[in-house]
Amino acid sequence: MEDIKLAKLLIVDDQEYNVSLLERILARAGFKQVFSTMDPLQVKQMLEEIDPDIVLLDMHMPGMDGLQVLSLIRELTRPDVFLPVLMLTADVTPEMKQQGLQAGVNDFLTKPYDRTEVILRINNLLRTRQLHNQIRQHKITLEERVLERTEELQKAKLEILQLLGRASEYRDDMTGRHTLRVGRLAGLIASRLGLPEEHVDMIRMAAPLHDIGKIGIPDDILLKPGRFEPHEFERMKSHTMIGASILEESSFTVLKLAGIIARAHHEKWDGSGYPHGLRNEEIPIEARIVALADFYDALTHERPYKRAWTAQETMTEIEKQSGIHFDPRVVEALLSLYAEGQLLGLDE
Repeated sequence: MEDIKLAKLLIVDDQEYNVSLLERILARAGFKQVFSTMDPLQVKQMLEEIDPDIVLLDMHMPGMDGLQVLSLIRELTRPDVFLPVLMLTADVTPEMKQQGLQAGVNDFLTKPYDRTEVILRINNLLRTRQLHNQIRQHKITLEERVLERTEELQKAKLEILQLLGRASEYRDDMTGRHTLRVGRLAGLIASRLGLPEEHVDMIRMAAPLHDIGKIGIPDDILLKPGRFEPHEFERMKSHTMIGASILEESSFTVLKLAGIIARAHHEKWDGSGYPHGLRNEEIPIEARIVALADFYDALTHERPYKRAWTAQETMTEIEKQSGIHFDPRVVEALLSLYAEGQLLGLDE
């Protein structure tokens, strides 16, 4: 435990004799940092400059009495800091003590002073302050560790989501970049729509899992270069329900949202999409956003069965599909991002 004799003591008393007496008592006891003032109006400045460990405060002083000074001390002291105040008084009536305790006095020293009592009471309060500081520091350390652990878990969570997204695309996009780009673009669109920042982050994290249901689709269908036969397309459409069944039962909020997106990201604004033929606002906003982000990225990047469209060609097609395939408001958000050059860094 820190040496109590190194503590900083502040004496506030308008009587020079009382101040001198206390200074001598404390010096003989080995205290090395004793400060004093006979002007209570200097207390604020001294608190800021000295940062004392204990205040010895006279009850009766001109200008500001002890209770007024005590009120100032409590006002200037942070709630989590224990600064003991030892009241100096010759008035030992129960009424005075009660008044002092209600105001926040920690202990009393009765005049005339008994040297032994002075040191014992000061030592007790200083040890209490030391213990309080140790507890406070321990709490701060625990909070820092919890924060570090929370950050580690958040990083792990993001990494797991990214790996799951890559796994969903591995068979037809071994780089896994498509899912990352869709997540980034979905986040940009969500932000441009004015969604709350926390919601935007959730969409950015959940969007890469939109096609995780593809893991349940056979290779002869998933990797087919040409057009699907009707029965093949029906099988391909089932990836939405497979993805939803994988994710929606999770207790993890982001995975629940990913399940909603997986289920509905092939629904269309006019109701002609799948799996449920939802239309307009029936389609969750997160799925409407990811549907457009997925469409934009799929067209602007080369696949084995198609060339990459230019961004302008893609935007022209998206404008044609506004109000048919896509939510017009979501399209407008993407158009504004494109006009501002916000889509250029998606591949980084």
